[in-house]
Amino acid sequence: MELIADILLGAGAIAAGVYCLVLSRRLKALNRLESGMGGAIAVLSAQVDDMTRALQATQGAAGDSTRLLDETTGRAERAAARLELMLATLHDLPDESDASARRIRVLRRRGRGDGQLEGAA
Repeated sequence: MELIADILLGAGAIAAGVYCLVLSRRLKALNRLESGMGGAIAVLSAQVDDMTRALQATQGAAGDSTRLLDETTGRAERAAARLELMLATLHDLPDESDASARRIRVLRRRGRGDGQLEGAA
């Protein structure tokens, strides 16, 4: 009986050794950088680094665009305020019928050679 137990124990040890050998070879194949999972992990790591750099560049460009947009919006708001002021002062101007009566005419006399202009109301 002890002999059968020793044979089964030896067979189990040999089977465990073969199983460990198979697992070791699979793990080596998995970790190869050229063809295994290690290669896929290395490629993904490089892609993550590239995407991180691209994201940082995009964030910098977005920050510049935000500053430019804020500056342009401020200029537009100041221009709108000036236009509102101009429209408000336009309502204070006299009618055109009054303005046409006050128009200054320029007369030129032909007798003089100095080319002076004289204004008449």
